[in-house]
Amino acid sequence: MAFLGESIPKLGFGLMRLPKLEDGSIDIGQVEQMVDAFLAAGCTYFDTARAYGDSEAAIRQALVERHPRESYQLATKIPAWRRSNAADARADFDISLEQTGAGYFDYYLIHNTGGPRTAVFDNFGIWDFVKQLKADGKVRHIGFSHHDSAERLEELLVAHPEMEFVQLQVNYADWDNDITQSRKCVEVAQAHGKPVIIMEPVRGGTLATPPAPVAEVLRAANPGRSFADWALRFALGTPGLITVLSGMSNMQQMEENLETWRTYEPLSESEMATLRLAKEKLDELLDNPCTNCQYCMKTCPMDIRIAPIMDALNRASMYSIDDGKNWFSFRDSSALT
Repeated sequence: MAFLGESIPKLGFGLMRLPKLEDGSIDIGQVEQMVDAFLAAGCTYFDTARAYGDSEAAIRQALVERHPRESYQLATKIPAWRRSNAADARADFDISLEQTGAGYFDYYLIHNTGGPRTAVFDNFGIWDFVKQLKADGKVRHIGFSHHDSAERLEELLVAHPEMEFVQLQVNYADWDNDITQSRKCVEVAQAHGKPVIIMEPVRGGTLATPPAPVAEVLRAANPGRSFADWALRFALGTPGLITVLSGMSNMQQMEENLETWRTYEPLSESEMATLRLAKEKLDELLDNPCTNCQYCMKTCPMDIRIAPIMDALNRASMYSIDDGKNWFSFRDSSALT
């Protein structure tokens, strides 16, 4: 029996980490090249968000104004936690529509459920709002992205069975992680018959440039396979999959990911064993499971630069950085503001 998104190619273009020019603006010329290569390969799913800087405007220029609307699927998200009232939160939909010029959205997501953010969606009536958008034909499909436990995901799917899909963080490093709970979340989605969109398959780039002990395990098993290829192949094997979003930042990453998608074969049992060993090595080095998505920073009442701090701690641990500084001094409150 067919499920939502079954015909969509399994590699999606995540627009969170687009290439930048020296002045910090998005490199539209390079994004156009990446969009064209992506579509030419037969891939069609693009994922943006109000919270991804200027990516909605960028995709209007690189995609919407240059390609027929029926040739792609476009997803964006409503981040109610950024707003102080329901009216402003709902207005984000119209802003997204104007910014992208898309006319409608194929997939529209309640953005980043979990922790105190979920209460904002409840209090502002966002669940009913997106249902009405679908009824009005302004969006084709509705769902939500989730950064919380499998138990909380179960509660949300019970409370909102009208949601058609869920977007989850899935990669081999987080599959059995006690905090991220990728496996458990996928199993909950399956139990509710909800297909899955995968985000962070390369864990914010960590799995594309792993520390030496992890790299050694992967090279020993297959010296010709890139580290990102290992990670993407793992994610592509997820059952009930709509697509795997890769946050590609340049043409080289685009070409490499397209090659992985074109030549994809399920990982063998021995290859899965290799990834389990790689995960064990990574777990020995990582202090925390941060992916640098920066969602925590957007809602932090103290405006703490959490993601860069976690990244510094992880890199110091993973790559054995020791320049005489006490990295754990970051945990002192005076160093966090």
